[in-house]
Amino acid sequence: MNNIRSIALELWPLDEDLSCRCNGAHQICLRCAVCGYKNNNYSIVDDIPTQQELAQYIDHTNLKPDAINVEIIRLCQEARTYDFASVCVNPYNVKLAKREMDRRTVCSVIGFPLGANLTHTKIEEVRLALKGGATECDMVLNIAELKEQGYNYVLTEIEKIAEICHENGAIMKIILENCLLNERDKIIACLIAKKAGADFVKTSTGFSKSGATVEDIMLMRTVVGDYMGVKASGGIRDTETALAMISAGANRIGASSSLSIIGA
Repeated sequence: MNNIRSIALELWPLDEDLSCRCNGAHQICLRCAVCGYKNNNYSIVDDIPTQQELAQYIDHTNLKPDAINVEIIRLCQEARTYDFASVCVNPYNVKLAKREMDRRTVCSVIGFPLGANLTHTKIEEVRLALKGGATECDMVLNIAELKEQGYNYVLTEIEKIAEICHENGAIMKIILENCLLNERDKIIACLIAKKAGADFVKTSTGFSKSGATVEDIMLMRTVVGDYMGVKASGGIRDTETALAMISAGANRIGASSSLSIIGA
């Protein structure tokens, strides 16, 4: 495995005498927002849930481009019935989902699924999603810019979106699209997301070459430590896989096969 501490020092002029308090493998404090949370909503799972308890970990998802209103309404009805953590829908469907979910959580995607939007486009998109009733936003980072080593661009973009989310009491998740990244890219993406103030790092859109893996979840949890969320998404269709992701360090699951996962 790449030396995560060394990579953090390559990215930023950090104080080597200042140790992190979040159990992140970077070891040195990134001077990020995460230490300020100390919130069990983001901490690692102590007890692995039973199948019946899995619903509270799942973002019940329909991001199909042809999803019609009746399908979104059914998604929300299922979320209310089984008490899923949220429904995750495309921006166009946020208002409908909010109407159906009332005070329950609606998650929207931003810059989805490629992450290649301009930053100001993502900013407007997140503002409209929040205005429509979303309280969680899953944003795809600029993958090409990450691979081009444009790390300051990636950091600044996430900072701007995170600030808007937090000003509105919303949670922000960063989608890495791990299937397009090597191990070093994944580590750097996690470090940047953490320093920029994101609440979660997320494996995948579910629209690329492959989805979540246990190995990626373990790596992401190792990098970000105990007080940041890790969401596994993409290809999770059964109870066994969902529990394996949680055992590896995920504390949120994104799935469209939610009913199968909980045995409903």
